[in-house]
Amino acid sequence: CNNFPERILMFGEGNFLRAFAGFIVERLNQNGYGGNIVALQGIEKGLCDIINAQDGLYTVIERGFEKGNVIERYSIISCLKRCINPYACYNEYLSVAKNPNLQVVISNTTEFGICYDESEKKENAIHKNFPAKLTHLLYERYKYFNGDIEKGLIILPCELIDKNGKKLYEIVLRYAAEWELEKGFLSWLDSANIFANTLVDRIVSGYPHGEAEEICNKLGYNDKLLDVCEPFLLWVIEADKKILNKFPLQNSGLDIVVTDDLTPYRTRKVRILNGAHTISVPAGHICGFETVEQMINDNIFYKYITKGIFDEIIPTFKGDKLNEYALDVIERFKNPYLNHKLLSISLNSISKFKTRVLPSIKDYVKIKDKAPYILTFSLAALIYFYQTGIDKFVNDEAKYISELKNIFNNHTEQENIVKAVMQNKILWEEDLTHIKYVEKAVTDHYLLILKKGMEKALREIVYD
Repeated sequence: CNNFPERILMFGEGNFLRAFAGFIVERLNQNGYGGNIVALQGIEKGLCDIINAQDGLYTVIERGFEKGNVIERYSIISCLKRCINPYACYNEYLSVAKNPNLQVVISNTTEFGICYDESEKKENAIHKNFPAKLTHLLYERYKYFNGDIEKGLIILPCELIDKNGKKLYEIVLRYAAEWELEKGFLSWLDSANIFANTLVDRIVSGYPHGEAEEICNKLGYNDKLLDVCEPFLLWVIEADKKILNKFPLQNSGLDIVVTDDLTPYRTRKVRILNGAHTISVPAGHICGFETVEQMINDNIFYKYITKGIFDEIIPTFKGDKLNEYALDVIERFKNPYLNHKLLSISLNSISKFKTRVLPSIKDYVKIKDKAPYILTFSLAALIYFYQTGIDKFVNDEAKYISELKNIFNNHTEQENIVKAVMQNKILWEEDLTHIKYVEKAVTDHYLLILKKGMEKALREIVYD
């Protein structure tokens, strides 16, 4: 292990951050950065003990296609100095605030981590909510260094929500106000710290359970923290480039962008990568596929997904290198090593469809003055997916499940099911039947699925 100072606090010790942030910092250290990570266990039962038992050492395995070539790279990550369990050692966590070398906070607490919890009071002995923990740490740092503006931090949340930095900052401010922390702290929060919006893009499948023993035998050492990911990596950070003076990400040799507006990058990722998942996963599961790789290697689904991306999604917005990015996405979907489960991706599909596919449908109608063929089929497939799997394989918020069950139970005419689903404002926050041409297209597709089955309906769609 190296003896670099701890410059980065990582909220979360799971597979993603270790294969993303840990991987990046290791590259930076190879190019002269000289900084280590102290990680904070995210949930009560986490990996802290294993990380510390291995002295923070672990192996990242990049597997997949890169510009048409199959690659398999192994990188030993040595920049993770230690892990703290705040549920057992909260004061040890707070002591990190006193570290004069600390520069950066990176977090990945899932999409639900950046949230407000009214039960988090100032007097709580232990804060469990992520923004509350961060507020406490920042306040301790402010007090210890007497409001020194040079001791502010660069805060880079990696949670997959829009404007993640802005939302995190707003919740921290709310806690600071409710805990009646002094105005000087509020001023220091604003002037000394940077809460940046970020966008992360790397698929991490994590520990390779089925082949871990074989890999360790090949490597010649036992590693309980093996972490498998794809070669692709993109990090877009919306911030002033002055952050690079402290955190020289430009020296990593990786695709990391610091920009004053990440919106185009986010739109590109959400509509193309995430959108392609969302339009295909429900139909893919119904057709018997278990993973993205199995699905994309089927000729029908390949045509379905590529037509959806290139003919209906890309024409709806402007951005840089859209076709190039889309080709990368298709290549990433073919990665045989990731074992990316369709049912895992299908979690919370209603919300995902709203953010990932619905904007493309609306924009397509505006531009083309007709309904998109593939995207409206995907909504019909989604309705069928929920109808057939509501008590079996569907996993979504209780309020959505309740609404859909009521619709499925109370309508006998199949076309009325489509109308009722599309009109439900609890599901969509609007009435989708008001989008020109779309209701008829979705209904026609839905009736086709009922008549011919998903596989034959898809074949008819892609060869129409």
